[in-house]
Amino acid sequence: MSKTASLYATGRRKESVARVWLTPGSGKIQVNEQEVLDYFGRKTLEMILRQPFGVTKTEGQYDVRATVNGGGLTGQAGAMLLGIARVLIKTNADFKKALRDSGFLTRDPRMKERKKYGQPGARKRFQFSKR
Repeated sequence: MSKTASLYATGRRKESVARVWLTPGSGKIQVNEQEVLDYFGRKTLEMILRQPFGVTKTEGQYDVRATVNGGGLTGQAGAMLLGIARVLIKTNADFKKALRDSGFLTRDPRMKERKKYGQPGARKRFQFSKR
């Protein structure tokens, strides 16, 4: 990867979509033009985003710039995790096995179940009255 090139990948989770760009740098993560802690507000979500770098032993080597939309904060962090893992493979194909074994390359398929007609929610039923 050259010094000025940036690589791109997309990640999805629930209703969230993250577009992730990776450039050589100092390990800075920006989400929607904000610092990662300012945007997510939770240290645990920042730790989730840094996991792929720990697995591939590339902490502090790349800057991440991402735009996320849709869903909530946890879904957006999950989408970014998948995007970061996918873009790391583009930097070095040898990372694929380590990221796959850690579960970072699997798109989490769990979605919200839709509400059905004639009832108040996806599973909840209106109270049954015999008389």
